[in-house]
Amino acid sequence: MTTNRGRKALMLALSVTAVAGVALAGGGVTPAVAASGLEWGDCAPAVKPLPGQQCAMLSVPLDYARPDGEQIRLAVARLRSDRPEARRGTLMVIPGGPGSSGVQRLGQKGAALAKEMGGAYDLVAFDPRGVGGSAKARCGFAEDDRRLVTMRSWPAADGGIGENVDRSRRMAEACERNGGAMLRGLTTANQARDLDRLRQALGERKLSAWSVSYGTYVAAVYAQKFPGRTDRWVLDSSADPDPKRVAQGWLADMARGAEDRFPDFAAWASDPARPKELRLAEHPEDVRPLFLDLAARLDRAPRPSTTAGVPLTGTVLRQALQQALYSDTAFEPFARLMSQALDPKGVPVLPPELTGPMPDEAATVSVGVVCNDVDWPRSVPAYERAVAADRVRHPLTAGMPSNVTPCAFWKGGAVEKPTRITDRGPSNVLMIQSLRDPATPHSSGLRMREAFGDRARLVSVDKGGHAVYLGSGNACGDRAVTRFLTEGVRPAEDVLCG
Repeated sequence: MTTNRGRKALMLALSVTAVAGVALAGGGVTPAVAASGLEWGDCAPAVKPLPGQQCAMLSVPLDYARPDGEQIRLAVARLRSDRPEARRGTLMVIPGGPGSSGVQRLGQKGAALAKEMGGAYDLVAFDPRGVGGSAKARCGFAEDDRRLVTMRSWPAADGGIGENVDRSRRMAEACERNGGAMLRGLTTANQARDLDRLRQALGERKLSAWSVSYGTYVAAVYAQKFPGRTDRWVLDSSADPDPKRVAQGWLADMARGAEDRFPDFAAWASDPARPKELRLAEHPEDVRPLFLDLAARLDRAPRPSTTAGVPLTGTVLRQALQQALYSDTAFEPFARLMSQALDPKGVPVLPPELTGPMPDEAATVSVGVVCNDVDWPRSVPAYERAVAADRVRHPLTAGMPSNVTPCAFWKGGAVEKPTRITDRGPSNVLMIQSLRDPATPHSSGLRMREAFGDRARLVSVDKGGHAVYLGSGNACGDRAVTRFLTEGVRPAEDVLCG
């Protein structure tokens, strides 16, 4: 059921106000009892641990339908509260992806998060199955099939998708041959179940969480499956949880996200304060046609780059733009790349992630989860039509978000029925979302807000980029999340941080 607050969120009737709020009923959780099944010790140097960070391994069932069957091990890390008298529980740090490492994210954000929390929590994260130090699946993809510009299904310069279809079929067949039971175990539902096994091992009655990007869907599924086990639940940069589409919808929404976000880059790249080599145009409205024209020229005549054998093509430029839109800090290197490509004598320097293939394990988990979670359409002509229409509506992404993926040829289809997120459960969710997010656009986040109904409040932040808390520099948004996690105080209504 959509509440008045939900309707107001959907109508974008957000008032610009300070984030004042009301305290949630229920309060804290009991301190953790002795952990069961976790032997904490020093982290391996490769983890690049923070001072005081500890690591352990958690055993979970490969298949929860056979809980006493084969077990796999997941890598876990924690930063304990340095103020036992202030400690109120455990805060899970749930990473994005699919395919991102929770242990790595704790290392990246743990110090800043611990400072904000003031000792209120032990900070804990784990590498989801298939990721980092946890048990792996391997499809055995060919090297060329696991480059970022081929993992993303960019159509040919003329809009054709024949090569994408062949690659998608080839990748699905590789997973069928080589993936086995470990591959079929890569699902969001299993990640939520693994999280609850970790809760039990930590000896906690309830968990709090800060989830980001795809991690918000994991957090939403957990809150639906285990509502009584959630304490203070933060979703940062959410996407539409529609159980009929799941990741297919997330991918499609990225076309809208790029359109929302590009004006921020255009304003940056036309600012008179920029150095000559970074100011691409005199006016913001001139940057978009410049980019589109450059991409089209590179489609026809790729430019050699500083990486031997990897030229700058129109597709590589478009993928580099997608990545640059995630953060203002990436604007300068992308503007420099465009400037190098516009200079007849320039030699483009590609972003490191576009110069070589992804590891097979990383490619496997990023494909496996999205294909296992939901059944994708199978009709190639339908993808052709969708790509043609999307290229007209959203030329910045050139039809990629609507294109075919290995999921169209996935053997066995979805592993289980996707979870529907509903308004049934405790009202203890705080969402935070950028207005101009290239990956999880605000309009997509509003659909998560509608699904939760009165269980959630939404803090929208008038910023661009992906992932807001402790990343966007918006004090209003950061204050709202910190106050909720430390004091249990949420905004009484959905609000906009200007």
